[in-house]
Amino acid sequence: MKSEGFRRLLRQVASLTRQQRSQLADALRPAVSLDQVCEAIDSTRPAPLCCPACGNSRHYRHGIVRGLQRYRCRACSRTFSALSGTPLARLRHRSKWLDYGKEMLGSRSVWAAAKLIGVHRNTSFRWRHRFLDGVRHDQPERLAGIAEADEMFLLESQKGSRQLERPARKRGGVAQHRGISHQHDCILVARDRSGLTCSFVTGRAAVTARQLHRHLLPVLDPDVLLVTDGHHAYRTFAREARIAHAFVNLHEGERVRGAVHIQNVNAYHQRLRSWLSRFNGVASRYLPNYLGWRWALDGERIASPEGLLQRSIGIFHTQR
Repeated sequence: MKSEGFRRLLRQVASLTRQQRSQLADALRPAVSLDQVCEAIDSTRPAPLCCPACGNSRHYRHGIVRGLQRYRCRACSRTFSALSGTPLARLRHRSKWLDYGKEMLGSRSVWAAAKLIGVHRNTSFRWRHRFLDGVRHDQPERLAGIAEADEMFLLESQKGSRQLERPARKRGGVAQHRGISHQHDCILVARDRSGLTCSFVTGRAAVTARQLHRHLLPVLDPDVLLVTDGHHAYRTFAREARIAHAFVNLHEGERVRGAVHIQNVNAYHQRLRSWLSRFNGVASRYLPNYLGWRWALDGERIASPEGLLQRSIGIFHTQR
């Protein structure tokens, strides 16, 4: 629109009725939201921006697509944008992303978020896990000082699978055998006294020393003091990794021995289990996404939809 026509339009706004102004605001809201989404995406753009196909940083601008600047690589001639190569690439309805991010920060269910945003439930499910695919990688690199570690167990779920590996059971069913068995997913949570938390799905049944070497060792500072319960896998792991280790003997009723306790990580387990219950069952294959989601919400680490959007794509830019 030319500037003179725009000024004429602005002068007419004052003469609009209340209903007309409301209709005008509703008509502008998607465009304003799209601008906010594009600004949030551009703020995560690395410098220099490289072609995701060949890694070359020589490119030139090649038009704007749905509000986002597009580029053409001078080496391979392919086009790309700041979203290319991220989980959010090729997703539609960008103007609704921030509204959906707000519902995710409120831990809405797939159906409730779809109804509020005005998208199909399948779209809501797809968006949830595309957003979380980047968030789940955003974990602390190191745990230092005193780090507590403990496991929690959830009954394995093949929710949404087309082919089951076992006979179907009713929602909220129980395992066939008492105690911890291969029908339970093991979630290992490590948390230091500053609040930094790493969580992993180690597999089925009780954790082993080999799994601790694979998941826990890379995030522990060499000078850390690892505090656990008396499970033999932790003692074997600490001895082999040459990490200082202390444990509480829960079988004898010992809960706290000075600074040696695992109450912080157990409190995190309780919050995680209570939060997961609102989703009425989480498929085992999506558990890592939900662990990343819970860590993002813990302590309001991500407090705005823009922050959630930036975390969803920022981790992939740093990996290039």
